Amino acid sequence: MLYAFHEFQRAMMSPAVFLADALRQSVSSPLNPFRAFPVSRTIAANSELFSRLMQRYHKPDWDIKEVEIDGESVEILQEVSLEKPFCRLVHFQKERELSQPKLLIVAPLSGHFATLLRDTVRTALVDHDVWVTDWVDAKMVPVADGDFDLENYVEYVQEFIRHLSPDLHVMSVCQPTVPVLAAISLMASRGEESFPRSMIMMGGPIDARRSPTAVNKFADEHSHTWFANQMIMRVPQNYPGHTRRVYPGFMQHASFLAMNPDRHLNAHWEFYNYLMQGDGDSAEAHRQFYDEYNAVLDMAANYYLDTVRVVFQQFLLPKGKWVINGEKVDPSAIRDTALFTIEGELDDISGNGQTEAAHSLCEGIAKKNKKHLLAKSVGHYGIFSGRKFREIIYPQITRFISRHN
Repeated sequence: MLYAFHEFQRAMMSPAVFLADALRQSVSSPLNPFRAFPVSRTIAANSELFSRLMQRYHKPDWDIKEVEIDGESVEILQEVSLEKPFCRLVHFQKERELSQPKLLIVAPLSGHFATLLRDTVRTALVDHDVWVTDWVDAKMVPVADGDFDLENYVEYVQEFIRHLSPDLHVMSVCQPTVPVLAAISLMASRGEESFPRSMIMMGGPIDARRSPTAVNKFADEHSHTWFANQMIMRVPQNYPGHTRRVYPGFMQHASFLAMNPDRHLNAHWEFYNYLMQGDGDSAEAHRQFYDEYNAVLDMAANYYLDTVRVVFQQFLLPKGKWVINGEKVDPSAIRDTALFTIEGELDDISGNGQTEAAHSLCEGIAKKNKKHLLAKSVGHYGIFSGRKFREIIYPQITRFISRHN
């Protein structure tokens, strides 16, 4: 009922959002001779703030048309390399063939769309041939297409690795570090020849017992039954996935905001002041960030509940007790894949040491093929986007891949 009420509320607010946006456009129009007057600027600022707080945000575009390589602009074309019910493997193909290492970026499936990694992808395209897991909003997947759980996630990753091998490198950001490590562990245990040359794991909960954050504590303080009863809902009838059980995106978005309410409140107040002062560049930076941040997707219920149980409550991977389809997940079986773990000193989602834990689990990897980086003064999102990522973290990733290519 809560999901249906949420949709009803959105529908009821849509006329007001439309009118507020129309009012903003009219008073801000270059054709309006009074647009520079304080009263016009106040009306425009209030209207835009209202519409942005109340509007529905859809999946953003990747908006990666070209990259500059060796001083030349190279056109980028998006191509769906493989398509599964819950994920599309997208290839960012360059207009001309270059001899570059293949890189699979496994995006998180934790509320936001894969486009959250736009900066990661754009940066990596300069030196790599890039594929990305573009996860599908579960409410858009018909029930007839089957269910999706954490084991299915592991199987998807394995299929993508086999499809892109040999000479592949895998980068996982946040949540997927766990299923990616499981996928490669199982492939190594079976003696498969399709294994990545290296795996780069960034800010993920390999062992969520270390330096627990608010996210970890919340999972620890509530039973698995509580999550199943309070967080899982049915998709309303106005979507292709009608009746599918999901963890709704709007619930996840509310939890994102609740983690740092003061930060978001201050950001919107600053945005209002930017509009009043006519600071267009700062206002646009705010729009771009929140257009992405406010766009959320639904996750399949079984996947979400599996993740809570396996990763945050029972810690099956670091305890060596995770079994998938009768096979034990044993990271010590990995020998021919180099490991690079990256953490942010100020990460408030995956605490320090949680990703580094992969090193003790992957004891079969030679020490010379392991590397760990604790990025100073970097928070969770700064691990994979922003200036410090581009200037400090990414160059080390590039050198690590080159060394093991």
